[in-house]
Amino acid sequence: MKVLLLNGSPHEKGCTHAALQVVAEELERQGVSGEIFWIGSGPIQDCVDCGACKTLHACAFESDGVNAFLEKAKGADGFLFGTPVYFSHPTGSIQSFLNRAMYGCRDFFAFKPAAALAVARRAGNVASVDVLNKYFTLAQMPIVSSSYWNVVFGQTPEEVHKDLEGLQILRNLARNMAWLLQCIEAGRAQGVLAPERERGAVTNFIR
Repeated sequence: MKVLLLNGSPHEKGCTHAALQVVAEELERQGVSGEIFWIGSGPIQDCVDCGACKTLHACAFESDGVNAFLEKAKGADGFLFGTPVYFSHPTGSIQSFLNRAMYGCRDFFAFKPAAALAVARRAGNVASVDVLNKYFTLAQMPIVSSSYWNVVFGQTPEEVHKDLEGLQILRNLARNMAWLLQCIEAGRAQGVLAPERERGAVTNFIR
């Protein structure tokens, strides 16, 4: 079993990476491999609603790492999206990244457990987690919780490692993720499959 951890920070080895690494290490202790995928520090093109992804099963824009992430998403069993907090929200980069990754390729994510975490110097982390959770509910992904909201405090990686409660939250999150993945695997072995999804109905009251 494998969890793909998305680092939505422009800093490859910053606070968000430090938090994700704590989760990845605990996942490994629970028998689940974890891979951190960094979105990079360059500009991320936002979705322009061209619709090409619905037939390509990839994004038409190829100048960044969205399609590389989608290739890895196909084989992942679970996901963790991590972001620093900018103006009480996730970074614009991670939102643009996920807008494109998940718009026409939701089948790569459906019914796979997911969680979000946010790292902040002081505030805005709960709102940031809430924003990222919206992507999961759109794709029918079970949301994994922890013993508190998935937030950590710190302005540097060293400060992140001093947030003892935050580190505890991350370890519990990893254990809960591993447990749910194991439950799904056990259920699948007993013939319990993902539910059938209804498609096609789109309500629009504007005439």
